[in-house]
Amino acid sequence: MNGRDLVRSVKAVASVGAAQGVRTVRAAWRRRRADATGLPGRGAERARVPGPVADVEPGPGGGVVRFSRSELRVLVAANGAVFWGWDGADPEPSYALAGGCPEPDPRAVLEPDKDGGWRVVAERVTVVVSRHGAVEVLTPGGVTLRRDLPPRWWEPVGGGPGRWMQRSEVGADARFFGLGARTAGPGLPDGTYRLWNTDPGRPVAPGDDPLYLTMPVQVVVSDGGTHLAFHDNSWDGTVTLRAGEEGAGSGHDRAGTSELRMDGGPLRCWVMAGTPARVLLAWASLTGAPALPPAWALGHHHARWGLGGEQEVRRIVAGYMEHGLPLDAVHLDIDHLDAHQAFTVDQDRFPKLPVLAEELRRDGIRMVSVVDPAVKALPGNAVYDGGVAAGAFVRDASGEVVEGVARSGEVVFPDFTHASVRAWWGGLYAERLAQGFSGFWHDLNEPTSFTAFGESTLPRSARHFMEGRGGDHREAHNVYALCMARAGFEGLRRLAPQERPFLFSRSGWAGMQRYGGTWSGGLAAGWPGLRASLSLVMGLGLCGVPYSGPDIGGFDGDPSPELYLRWFQLGAYLPLFRTHAGPRAGRGEPWEFGGEVLEHTRVALVERRRLLPYFMTLAHLARRTGAPYVRPLWWGAPEERALRDCGDAFLLGDGLLVAPVLDPGVERRAVRLPRGRWYDTATGQAYEGPGQVLVDAPLSRIPVFARAGAVIPVRGEDGGLELEVWAPARGRTGGGLVVPDGGDGWDEPDIERYTARWTGSRVVVEREGGDDGSAPPHPVRVRGVGEY
Repeated sequence: MNGRDLVRSVKAVASVGAAQGVRTVRAAWRRRRADATGLPGRGAERARVPGPVADVEPGPGGGVVRFSRSELRVLVAANGAVFWGWDGADPEPSYALAGGCPEPDPRAVLEPDKDGGWRVVAERVTVVVSRHGAVEVLTPGGVTLRRDLPPRWWEPVGGGPGRWMQRSEVGADARFFGLGARTAGPGLPDGTYRLWNTDPGRPVAPGDDPLYLTMPVQVVVSDGGTHLAFHDNSWDGTVTLRAGEEGAGSGHDRAGTSELRMDGGPLRCWVMAGTPARVLLAWASLTGAPALPPAWALGHHHARWGLGGEQEVRRIVAGYMEHGLPLDAVHLDIDHLDAHQAFTVDQDRFPKLPVLAEELRRDGIRMVSVVDPAVKALPGNAVYDGGVAAGAFVRDASGEVVEGVARSGEVVFPDFTHASVRAWWGGLYAERLAQGFSGFWHDLNEPTSFTAFGESTLPRSARHFMEGRGGDHREAHNVYALCMARAGFEGLRRLAPQERPFLFSRSGWAGMQRYGGTWSGGLAAGWPGLRASLSLVMGLGLCGVPYSGPDIGGFDGDPSPELYLRWFQLGAYLPLFRTHAGPRAGRGEPWEFGGEVLEHTRVALVERRRLLPYFMTLAHLARRTGAPYVRPLWWGAPEERALRDCGDAFLLGDGLLVAPVLDPGVERRAVRLPRGRWYDTATGQAYEGPGQVLVDAPLSRIPVFARAGAVIPVRGEDGGLELEVWAPARGRTGGGLVVPDGGDGWDEPDIERYTARWTGSRVVVEREGGDDGSAPPHPVRVRGVGEY
């Protein structure tokens, strides 16, 4: 043990107590020994590049280009997505793809290109392969979106997986987004980002990297167009981004660059190009439609680590009711479990949990349970015994079950890369449903195993089934939470087939949206944490995960009343609207921050309740199109460069623009508006974009704008659906989509399409294709007419 590890071991014992501290020290040493004996050492390596082109073999959607030392398969799918894989890497097997590889485009043609290279020409894209292995993606008009230089491999002389590097170039004006959950952004600044799902073990602040959910997914916006690039590889790696510069050095542009380095695994990539909406539609068709949350999950959730028992839950719910605050869900953290053991209940503090759940449900409030993957390694524990009998737990290279440390003590971890283990785990949710829970919150599933030093996860040498292919934790780590989410989602589909499952997870990977959403994890309470909340939600939406949100107020720390209120006001316009705090953060109920904050949070809650039909519509549209609820300002106008660097406001669907207050003491703020007419929803004043305006942002509200012509479904005073229509500009028409759904079943409501136009001195709203003519079946309220 070196000196640094010794210091960390002593600190671990001091910070978490003798017994748990000793466990984390032992776990750290076990992990180190397992990897020393179970992983091949890095010896001599042999560098390799593709070499010159040798021959080609045409095939469906493209073909295979062979080089002297490598071969490249290129395929253009029928939906316009481009795939390429080196050295036999095919689209499958893949944890990201939902329905396998899409059908190839039968019209795509492989033909010779200049200088000895080849190209695949299709209707929506052209792929050019140079004679030395560079891959270039061009628009139909010939504009280069992305150029991947010839890759380089470093392979062990004795064989085995090799590491590799791929450098890519994009336009000098391009901006990078995505890579999963990142606190910097939403436009990613220059720097190196790690691709390894990680529990930092401390409150999260902007700039911390990596975090709980990483993805090798980049969204790149430039004058030439928008594209998404996904390297389908779950191994540990890094992405180094560097923005380009126009006119750099003697008037020449410097390209933006992305350098991807992976410790192993296949080199395969998907690229989708087009408008932002088309790109996310193609991504959703490839990796799966987002799960549709039940209607209640779009309301307000309250959680706190430290709800002492049933009476404490009743007291908090009564507080919401007494103060006139709508509440839709209460979340129970690990302190409701028996000694933190999965799928148990502390009978002393929650002796009649099903009764409590039924009481809450009568008041329209659902109960949500935390679920951790770690299982206490204790004979007599029903989950442990069942897992042992099923052979469910991860083993090491010698065949022994891998042990780790969690809050319950010594634990073992299910291998969710095995279908039978997923089926076994999914069946365990029957106990949660019997206790009255309606939703599930997956935590510590990176997976996290506490250690005094080294990585707080399983040994990299730990073995996984990998759907029968076999592999180790180097490959399985990043997809562990994704597979756990699949186990839970599929189990709930079997156990409660009449209801849409509600599940969200701290960790995940590409395709996570198929099973649910995610949240920010342990953000520190502070103004930087508030700003990071928006970056996380927007970045995840661009990676295909539309349902997410932060811990309002911050998980760790004591927010000031102003900070809590501004966080709450932002959260009211995000998909997952949840207050949550850790044991050191104090109370998180709105009335604990004084009368003024209470009144303003009530306004935010009432407005969220009013907008629930709009959120439900956005959820259905996300499922059908892949479009996130929360969108960057450039979503509809990526050609407007000023919008690409704007990270302090967002579009909520097509109809609303939200400009939260992210700094203390602010009562007026500048807002950049995209092209078109926008109405301040509080004052009705109209503004013309593109441009920047200065508007009031009093403590009582944050600025929200409605797009001229927008048709927005809201909840009327009688509780029914109402259409709020903002007058289009004179001489123009507007419109909107509405999906009426207030339940949690599997019915697929029809999309209602509306147009709004001026007829003389009034705005007329008509439904397209309605059975009873053009009259809308809902009450209509027109706003903004006074501006004309």
